[in-house]
Amino acid sequence: MGFKVAIVGATGNVGREMLNILEERGFPVDEVVALASRRSLGTEVSFGDRTLKVKVLDTYDFSDTDLCIMSAGGNVSKEWSPKIGKQGCVVIDNSSAFRYDQDVPLIVPEVNPDAISLFTRKNIIANPNCSTAQLVVALKPLHDHARIKRVVVATYQSVSGAGKEGMDELFTQTRAVFVADPVEAKKFTKRIAFNVIPHIDVFMDDGFTKEEWKMVAETKKMLDPKIKLTATCVRVPVFIGHSEAVNIEFENPITADEAREILRDAPGCLVVDKQEDGGYATPIDSAGEDATYISRIREDSTVDNGLSMWIVSDNLRKGAALNAVQIAELLVERGLITPKKKAA
Repeated sequence: MGFKVAIVGATGNVGREMLNILEERGFPVDEVVALASRRSLGTEVSFGDRTLKVKVLDTYDFSDTDLCIMSAGGNVSKEWSPKIGKQGCVVIDNSSAFRYDQDVPLIVPEVNPDAISLFTRKNIIANPNCSTAQLVVALKPLHDHARIKRVVVATYQSVSGAGKEGMDELFTQTRAVFVADPVEAKKFTKRIAFNVIPHIDVFMDDGFTKEEWKMVAETKKMLDPKIKLTATCVRVPVFIGHSEAVNIEFENPITADEAREILRDAPGCLVVDKQEDGGYATPIDSAGEDATYISRIREDSTVDNGLSMWIVSDNLRKGAALNAVQIAELLVERGLITPKKKAA
């Protein structure tokens, strides 16, 4: 007996990717329901060789649904996730709405799987921010070995992190540049084509952006509250795949060779690190892939026990949809949920 799974935000980039990954990984489903807002009623989305007609979230009854994977933004999640959880349906939320709630576990299965048991407090599990997810996958095994004190990270985040509108804007602006049409910025604060923008999400009082704050708060919650982290988050003209230049200071000695060996054996990590032309991963290499790629691992002689590295991952997959499905798989593997139909 399989599960009944609802995808909220099924017509968006991440929602469609969630449907693809559920099918790719053979998640045990009996029924999948695609949900979205009223304006998407009747829209069709694919699930394997099946076509699903989108239903309206507002009128859907979750009482016989086992899992709801939310990818419809923070405002929708704040309104609906608690209601859905109270109907006995476990919510895996991709927004930031509940990430910092102490009664809601924030989970990357390769990093803190044991924390998932806390979901029973609200029947909600939070998915981390895309830039944080790939970072902590790489940091976790190194932290276990040598204890991380401080992390400095600069991100190079693709436009798909801003949704379909972000991807459309990069395409439209790039075409406009080539045909000498006016370049108009709508989704982003400045032109993104052939440019980089050091601004993701809103500015906070201390001068950092909300995206940068998320990386700090989420790393502390999932990995270790003692870790000091500072980030600069940058939008770059890449369609899919976030990259990060990461500098790490450890409490204990660790060499680049040791780090490579540790990361080669770590779940979710793929080391591509040859000191030669092309011997490193780039965003285009990560697109459509599940792994978090780690390259350019080297010792930093300016601090004691320092390393620098380059981390790349498909932000629509590990940064969002894949991680959500892995959370669902973890619930099943640990026997934390059973199909309601079977229970009845």
